[in-house]
Amino acid sequence: MGQTAHIDSTDLGAPGPPPNPQTQSAFVPLRNPLFRDRWIASTVSNIGTWMQDTAGTWLMTVLTTSPLLIALMQTAASLPVLFLGLLAGATADIYERRRLLIFWQTWMLGAVAILAVLTFAGAVSPVTLLFFTAMLNVGSAMNNPAWQAIVPELVPREEIPAAVTLNGVSNNIARAVGPALGGLLVSGFASAHRGAGWTFALNSVSFVAVIWVLWRWKRTPIYKSALPAERIAGSVRSGIRFLRYAPTVQGPFVRAFIFTFFVSAMWSLLAVVAKRDLHQGAIGYGILTSSIGIGAILGATMLARLRRRFDADTMLFGTSVYYIATMAVLGLLHSPWAVIPTLIGAGFCWTATMATLNVSVQLSVPAWVYARALGMYLMTFQGGLALGSVTWGFIAERSSVRVAMLSSGFGLLVSLPFTRRFHIMKGALPDLSPYQWKRALPNLAETPDPDDGPVRISVEYCIPVELYPEFSHVVRDLEGVRLRGGAVRWGIYRDAANAEHLNETFIMESWLDYLRWRERMTAADQAIREHVYALHRGSTPPKVTHQIWAREVPTDKAS
Repeated sequence: MGQTAHIDSTDLGAPGPPPNPQTQSAFVPLRNPLFRDRWIASTVSNIGTWMQDTAGTWLMTVLTTSPLLIALMQTAASLPVLFLGLLAGATADIYERRRLLIFWQTWMLGAVAILAVLTFAGAVSPVTLLFFTAMLNVGSAMNNPAWQAIVPELVPREEIPAAVTLNGVSNNIARAVGPALGGLLVSGFASAHRGAGWTFALNSVSFVAVIWVLWRWKRTPIYKSALPAERIAGSVRSGIRFLRYAPTVQGPFVRAFIFTFFVSAMWSLLAVVAKRDLHQGAIGYGILTSSIGIGAILGATMLARLRRRFDADTMLFGTSVYYIATMAVLGLLHSPWAVIPTLIGAGFCWTATMATLNVSVQLSVPAWVYARALGMYLMTFQGGLALGSVTWGFIAERSSVRVAMLSSGFGLLVSLPFTRRFHIMKGALPDLSPYQWKRALPNLAETPDPDDGPVRISVEYCIPVELYPEFSHVVRDLEGVRLRGGAVRWGIYRDAANAEHLNETFIMESWLDYLRWRERMTAADQAIREHVYALHRGSTPPKVTHQIWAREVPTDKAS
């Protein structure tokens, strides 16, 4: 579907009780016709994308001998997501996703078609190739969060982990087939320009299948707010605020960035290894990339069994150790018979790592923010690839590919003690189904305008001294609930004259933001709130007051 190369699709769950990722077969979602049509169209387009990735990278090796320019092909593929991922998530959470997807799929079709024409005409240069690769991936960056976020509309929540694995299978089938086809096309013509041009043309046609499926789809959104849509800037801010106060999501983000930063040396310099160290042509490079795809397919099919045997932290540690060995092999051994089996294992570990991190993100994010969370995750993921590709390409340019590979492996080794501090999928999964408020809106003297604010919400508690230690701990969890949902400030204050009287205060930017906060509360959030309220001792529930910023009213000139 025109994704940026090297991304395994990820899908965030719809509201409902947490699924058990260990019990789902990877092929269950294919029984659903909507998901099946989407999956087939995506696989066809992914094959075209991987063909283009191979042909484009090999064409760059023909146009220039600079390892840095060759490595920048990966940067051109990754950098748009780094800058646009959050914006893409915000638009996908605000606008109608079907129309967004059709627009960006058409954008990618146009970018690839223009590049094909220029390549046939012999007018392509390293700068032109980098520019249109970047334009293709601008479309991919804006497309991906919405594309991945529609899956909960196609399959039940309990099938989401299986859908994640199956989407990985789609990308990995393309990864196994596409590079070899791309290399075959490039080498099948007397001119690399002509072979690459035909590859680009075929990729542009592959977008038609996705556009057709989207055009025929009659969409029924799962989550639809009754409130006015957020503006882009507000949506971006709320997405960032959610990530800042969601520690269960931060761990996968940190680990994804560090992992992709070091492993990007393999992706960005593999063409140089094939040409200079292994003395292979376009077909040989395609076979190397396909080896990673074959290993990735094996990883996708065995992932359910791996999850039953190993926890997420152990699996991620093992895959990192394997990649350290992979970098050593690529840097030191120049035999295809050593490199190809190593790359098959690397593909296996790539799928295990990406699927584990993806599932951990999706099961920690509620429906109202999941496209933004996906956008931020893809920013982190591709940011690691983009920055890593520049780093290792620069080192290879100034020194050698061997030094770049060994340096990346050593860096990954040094990072292991740090990354193991960020646990993945540890403990019970939260219930992210929306909490249905059973209390009416507060009874106010007059209904505020949506833009009135800031709004201060004050909650008064009576907490006995013997319950204060427990309260002081649980109320910090409630702080996260308030801030993740939209509060810009939070505080808890103890009465200096009476230690049992406490006041919780949090501030929303507007009355509309307060209403959104109520709408966004999940069952897990409500459980925390009820725990705090249960510690209150008094004849009535905690007193809640709502105060709106008192603006100055101009005096009457006539008086």
